[in-house]
Amino acid sequence: MSKRFYITTAIDYVNGQPHLGHAYEKIITDVIARARRSLGQEVFFLTGLDEHGQKVHQAAQAEKKSPQDYCDALAADWQAFVKKLELTNDDFVRTTQPRHKEFVQATLSKLNDAGHFYKASYTGYYSIKEETFLTEKDRLPDGKFDASYGEVVELKEENYFFKLGAHQQWLIDYIEENPDFVTPSYRRNEVLGFLKNNTLEDLCISRPVARLNWGIPIPFDKDYVTFVWFDALVNYTSIAHAHARLGLWPADIHVIGKDIVKFHAVYWPIMLKAMGLPLPKQILVHGWWQKDGAKISKSTGNVVDPIAVINEWGLDAFRFYVLRELDIGPDGNWTDAGFRSRYQAELGNGLGNLVNRSLSMLKRYRNGVVPARSNELAADADKAADETRALFKQSQLQAALQSIWSLVNRANKYVDETAPFKLAKDPAQAQRLDEVLYNLAESCRVLAVLLNPFLPGTSAKIYAQLGLTGAPDKLADATWGGLQAGHTIGEPAPLFPRKDV
Repeated sequence: MSKRFYITTAIDYVNGQPHLGHAYEKIITDVIARARRSLGQEVFFLTGLDEHGQKVHQAAQAEKKSPQDYCDALAADWQAFVKKLELTNDDFVRTTQPRHKEFVQATLSKLNDAGHFYKASYTGYYSIKEETFLTEKDRLPDGKFDASYGEVVELKEENYFFKLGAHQQWLIDYIEENPDFVTPSYRRNEVLGFLKNNTLEDLCISRPVARLNWGIPIPFDKDYVTFVWFDALVNYTSIAHAHARLGLWPADIHVIGKDIVKFHAVYWPIMLKAMGLPLPKQILVHGWWQKDGAKISKSTGNVVDPIAVINEWGLDAFRFYVLRELDIGPDGNWTDAGFRSRYQAELGNGLGNLVNRSLSMLKRYRNGVVPARSNELAADADKAADETRALFKQSQLQAALQSIWSLVNRANKYVDETAPFKLAKDPAQAQRLDEVLYNLAESCRVLAVLLNPFLPGTSAKIYAQLGLTGAPDKLADATWGGLQAGHTIGEPAPLFPRKDV
């Protein structure tokens, strides 16, 4: 049985509604999943929710709900969000599901039996907001803790600890020997810098039931529940285990945000090593969005509501902007003016105009019947297809879009160079007009295939307007010459209607 390409998003913490950053991570992952399917691979795409921990418990109390009822209500909103984004995920994990809880408990028992845990008394500072213990190293020069930690309290309690420190040198060696394990490279360098300049402290993996009962019970001590991060990270393997017949593990790519690199590139590999499992092939780290150069924050009101944008402009316009504007890695800056500009210039005047005028001329001058094959734009189309294929394998989505747009721009320029509306007025130029019309219609078909992972709705519309059946979801179909002479196209219609702004 060949292994499926297994890709995951981080699981989202259910202490609020989804925002731009969540949408971005899910769309990146969806595009990579669709791209891999278009390359002929079988893919399994996982997303879902992290539902345990103190923040959820407190939020539920504030709403006078049980934690489970609170999670159930929010889970419905998050699942509706996944539908709105038209993600092609194969499963949706909730860490409150029995299949996950049972696997976490089995993992805890196995690790405990193998001597990876010990119980110890701990006195230290605890950030309720980040659900993590802090050390003296986390203090600012003035002795305070950064405001991002929220309320910090001093705690003294007994807990179970996982021996992380014993694996520190092994992990440094592993990351140095596997340069693609954490990407982009500057994130890898940050992880190595952290590991080489700090002594790795053992990880507290429990919380006393007396302080927090909303979590997965520790199977070997009824007075404790599992620390939320230990429970959350295990989702990637618990779901692989639930679909064991598909042969998913190890994951090919974990797509995560830059704020949780330490958990995924330090704690998680060591947990897997202790579990006797192979490591994921890659941790792909994306940046954060700002709005108009400032941190996105509800309190200042500078938020981007993905659902409102999709309702007004369409899902594909939203997908296009976040993928074209921001490469995977650095931080991005959303501006409404930038969004409108890309919509009008690249989608409306670029792609939309090309498809509309190409097919409208074929209707007007040839009754929508495809003429004999001509290869004038074949080299340009093949170059875009080859580049896109290579970039898909590297998860370089922004570069792939730029490559596809080189064909959009070339075909639009070709219209200007050949002036088919002038050729149509001269009966002696009938054959030349046939050549031009074929090159334009076939370029549109190739573009539909290349664009499918990015703009699936638009891609399907182009195919329908070309009168083609089936889905443009196999990259092999981007080979030049797929449109057959004598084929009749469908009805052209604007892909990206003009907006009065």
